Amino acid sequence: MTDPIVQSPILVTGGARSGKSSFAEQLSARLADGGTYIATAQIWDEEMRERVGLHRRQREVSGFAWTTLEEPLELPALLRTCSAKEAHSGVVLVDCLTLWLSNCLLRVEGQADAASLTSAAVDELVRAVQAHEGPLVLVTNEVGSGIVPEYPLGRLYRDLAGRMNQRLASVCGQVFLVTAGIPVELKSRAFRFE
Repeated sequence: MTDPIVQSPILVTGGARSGKSSFAEQLSARLADGGTYIATAQIWDEEMRERVGLHRRQREVSGFAWTTLEEPLELPALLRTCSAKEAHSGVVLVDCLTLWLSNCLLRVEGQADAASLTSAAVDELVRAVQAHEGPLVLVTNEVGSGIVPEYPLGRLYRDLAGRMNQRLASVCGQVFLVTAGIPVELKSRAFRFE
């Protein structure tokens, strides 16, 4: 039995190994009986291949009917396609947005307008999220809580990720922060100036 969908889309954020992906999958299982899992990772080496394989196996034995799609770059277009198919039949889970952002930035890294090109991709993503019909759960990382990156590309990435997370949080009905495996819904607790 699934819970009624109150607010969609939902953003889930947290640090590395915080439990955000596990929480997002559990939350998705409460929103629908099955769904589409959009993975944004690219496999660059054997360690990443093993990591992706482990995640696939975990989804297969979870008891939830996932269809996995891998899309490292064209996420907004895929969300628009999924919106049409999944609006009344399942949840869409994207894991994770910061990997997608990294893929977009690295694609245009050497160009003088890399920041604006990557920001334009985020704009397109925000529009696709706003237009999405049906339950949508987005997983992202909080990357700005640590040390300042040593290199310009790392600082640019951190800044772009922070801005992306703020923009998506503003259009999502619920925002969860997961720390040490404990999810806390932030948007309902947000301070508001009167």
